[in-house]
Amino acid sequence: PLDNKEETAAAKCTQPCLGESLSISDLECSLCIRMFFEPVTTPCGHTFCKECLERCLDHRPNCPLCKQSLREYLKAGRYNPTVLLQDIMLATFPTQLAERRELHRAEMAELSNLTKNIPIFVCTMSFPGIPCPLHVFEPRYRLMIRRCQESGTRRFGMCIYENGKSFADYGCMLEIRQVELLADGRSLVDTIGRQRFRVLSRGHRDGYHTADIEYLEDKKVSGEELQELQCLHESTYRLAQRFCEHGDLTSRHILMQHGPLPEKEEDIQASADGPTWCWWLISILPLDPSYQLNLLSCTSLRARLSQLQHILTALLQQPP
Repeated sequence: PLDNKEETAAAKCTQPCLGESLSISDLECSLCIRMFFEPVTTPCGHTFCKECLERCLDHRPNCPLCKQSLREYLKAGRYNPTVLLQDIMLATFPTQLAERRELHRAEMAELSNLTKNIPIFVCTMSFPGIPCPLHVFEPRYRLMIRRCQESGTRRFGMCIYENGKSFADYGCMLEIRQVELLADGRSLVDTIGRQRFRVLSRGHRDGYHTADIEYLEDKKVSGEELQELQCLHESTYRLAQRFCEHGDLTSRHILMQHGPLPEKEEDIQASADGPTWCWWLISILPLDPSYQLNLLSCTSLRARLSQLQHILTALLQQPP
């Protein structure tokens, strides 16, 4: 048997051979034609970058090369790295692997910018502090949601479609709280509204919309104006309570779906978006989306409360 010194010498002899017998093209993903990044091997024995395979599975649950069904693999949702291949790449092409990692890091950094090229989901109205459950099935949005998770931001913009434009000029950032993957690759995504924004310019990335944005903030008031605002806030909140206690079938059904009216906040100007209960009310009232959009874009809490007061008064005057 070889002693330790001889073993090390034998290992050193075999190492250059590996580098000589392999070329960088042997370690390329057949989907992106770049060096493997986080290589994963399917049950049918084919290897791809994790990200590349996921993008293919967004469209159909089959192996991109041999077309074998990968439904069970997709359902498990766990793609373990091919450790041996990672070790071989590290041993034979450490510089190129470091460059590939750096390229991926730069791509992730670009995706994690929250004012430039933010992903936009064109779907429904959403509001600050209000949950927004989504059913994601289109391949472009599957990719978008995964990128939001991988980049660590867990955020994307939500806008409604508007005639003559790809989407409205105002929207709300959503934060992903939980993703439930279904066996066929669709997912149920639990999100909650964060800041409101205005669209500055529109773009595209891999099939989905993107935008450069600026965040909206309610104008702060003080002194006598603030006292008036607090009185308006109190009286509007009382109307909202009356509306919720009104007790007709429609509002009872709404409360079962959306939960109770949120508590009043102590400092009505603490948040850039104003009190959450206003947004809760706007989300449940029978309002046209274009009217909701007007309220979303309004940066005066006073104007928003006045409009809510007007709507609630009208609704409370209707016969049950």
